[in-house]
Parts: sequence; C-alpha cells; structure tokens
Amino acid sequence: MKRLGVIVNPVAGVGGRVGLKGSDGADIVHRALELGAVRDAPRRARLALERLVRLKDEIEILAAPGEMGEDEARAAGFAPTVLGSLAGRPTYAVAERERLGAADDGLGAAGEFTMTTAADSEQAARDMAAAGADLILFAGGDGTARTVCTAVGTAVPVIGVPAGVKIHSAVYATTPAAAGDVAALYLHDQPAAVQLREAEVMDIDEAAFREDRVSARLYGFMTVPVARGLTQSAKAGGVAGEERALNDVAAEVIAGMEPGCLYIVGPGTTTRTVMQRLGLPKTLLGVDAVADGALVTADATEGELLRALDRFERARIVVTVIGGQGHVFGRGNQQISPAVIRRVGRAGVVVVATQTKLLSLEGRPLLVDTGDAELDAELAGYIRVVTGLHDSMIYKIGG
Repeated sequence: MKRLGVIVNPVAGVGGRVGLKGSDGADIVHRALELGAVRDAPRRARLALERLVRLKDEIEILAAPGEMGEDEARAAGFAPTVLGSLAGRPTYAVAERERLGAADDGLGAAGEFTMTTAADSEQAARDMAAAGADLILFAGGDGTARTVCTAVGTAVPVIGVPAGVKIHSAVYATTPAAAGDVAALYLHDQPAAVQLREAEVMDIDEAAFREDRVSARLYGFMTVPVARGLTQSAKAGGVAGEERALNDVAAEVIAGMEPGCLYIVGPGTTTRTVMQRLGLPKTLLGVDAVADGALVTADATEGELLRALDRFERARIVVTVIGGQGHVFGRGNQQISPAVIRRVGRAGVVVVATQTKLLSLEGRPLLVDTGDAELDAELAGYIRVVTGLHDSMIYKIGG
C-alpha cells in the first residue's frame, strides 16, 4: 500500500484578498485576520484530497496533526495515521465578524485555531519521510515550499496544492483538484506513465514585495511527479527588449477606455505600463483602480474594490498573464476575488500580454484558480488577449 503524506499550512494565503501580498510571519497573519481575511488553505487541501477518496482502500494517509492535515483528511473521508502533535501550541481567536460567510473555512465553533509555524511544517515533512511516505502533498505557498524543501530536499516526491498569495515555484499543481489528480496518477492509476523531475523552489522577500520591489531567488529543488496540464512551471521573468511591445499593449488598452467606467488594474509589469502611460502611479505587486484618467484607489483590498464598484455603473478588470505559467486569476491578484469578478462579469475582463509571453506558454491554455469552481468554469473558453496596438489574439482559458 502506497503512503501519502499530507501537510496543510492553515494560514497560507490569508494576506491575499486584504492586500498584504503574503502571509509570512505571525504579525502578518494577525493583521490579515483583523482585516477580515478568511483562511482558505484548509478548504483547498480538502478539494485535493476529495479527488483521492476513491482510493482510500488503496493508499494510506500520513497526516500532520489537527488542522495541519488530519482534519481535512478526515473531512474528505479518510482515516489517517497522524504523525506528531500540536499540544501546547498557542491559539488565535477569530472574531465573529471575521467569520461571516465563511462557515466552511475550517474554524472551530469557538472561532479559535492553533497558530502553527514553519517549524511545525518542517517537522511534519521530516516525520513523513521517516515514516516512508511515497509522496507528500502539501498546501501552501512559496514559503511552505521552502519549508518542505528544507526538510526533504529531493529525497521524497512532493506535489503542492496552491494556497498561497505568491506561487513562483514549479512544485505546485495548477489547481487543488489537479494536485489530487497528480497524486492519484502517481500513487495508483498510472505510475509508470508519470515522470519525476527536479523542480525549482522559488521565493521572494515579502518585505521588499510590500515595497514594490521583487527580490526573488532560487532556494533549492524538490522532486515532483509531472503530468501535462496538471503541474505548473516556474514563473518566468520578463524578456529584455520588450519595452516597445509593452507600450503598444498599453496604448491599445488606453484607447479603449470608456468615460465613467471603473478600471481595476491587476499587478504586473504589463499593467504597470498602462498606468505609466496614464501618468498615474502603479502598485507593481498590488491592485489599483482608475476612472476617467484619475486614481480611484491604490493598492486596494477586496473590500475596497467592492466599495469602488458600488460607485460606478460600469467596470472592467485589466489583468495580465503570468509568464511561463499562464495564470490570469488566482496568483498574486487574490484581491480581485470571485465577488469582484462576478460584479464585473466575464465580458468585462480585459487580458493583456505581449506575444512573447503567450508564445512562452507553448500552446498551453491560460489558467484561472479563483477558489470558486463555478466561476472558474464560467471563465473558461476563448477570450481576446490584447497583444499590441490594434493587435490581439484569441486564446483559450482552460476549464
């Protein structure tokens, strides 16, 4: 019987929708929750595990204790073997207002959860390696990937469930469901057909990130089962010599801007060029909103975007494509939440990218991972991507 290790970083991604651009450190987690953030990593881990429940008599689950894996494994229908304990760890109380509309976020009835640390995740990974795990499935972001990498390196294959704000590393599946599907293929369904590769573990300095400076580095490699369309690549940086192409894209977007319409502008160098040509400051790694050539709100949270939408009858969302990965929503722009996207509507989504960035995808579809499966399905299909002045391509968003 194959053994699957399960680790959940329960607070991964809590800083996303409230505009904190990360979740590293207890102070950032506290601030995010005080701003009304909801922990989504446990739910995303459960989505992955539900894809595996059909194999519950074929694989053994080795779970980190409590909400670090055990709770989600049981909720998905498994009877896991629990490694370790969270006894003695501090707890954090969440006010009722912070849990409104989030009854399925994994919080206990008392509104408390255990404040785990990177050290807990690292120890869990070490315990799983020692217990003979054939694969470790972990839910988190790049910080969690670094932690697991420190513990196991390339010794044990891993697959990440994307649950963080920033997912630059190539050790993640494209969606939570895809992570479960990769695990099923590797552990049971078609192990001979799944190749293992060493994939990059990347992370950035979150303090610099919040000051609009990208300081990314390679922290190591982990072994990942690869299935086309299910596992993502590392985030690709910009290509030198693209300045003219970026300016052409920006000029086309600006030419199409309508009076009295709110434009929600996502993060990225392509969208930054749009703001520069408007003569406005751009939060490089945040979300801004403009209307009639003026800044409405800068570095906005989900709540601020929803309030801005209340003031305008018409709105558009301008987002770019993550080079090398193809994500449009769900990576670094969680402030543009399902609620925001539904208010604007699919017809109001403006995707921008240079031809070079689209060609780097080698024909792979664009990706969305909003956390709302129904919305992801609604966004799927073909969409026009602005690639230059009077120039665009029709490109598919995968469903």
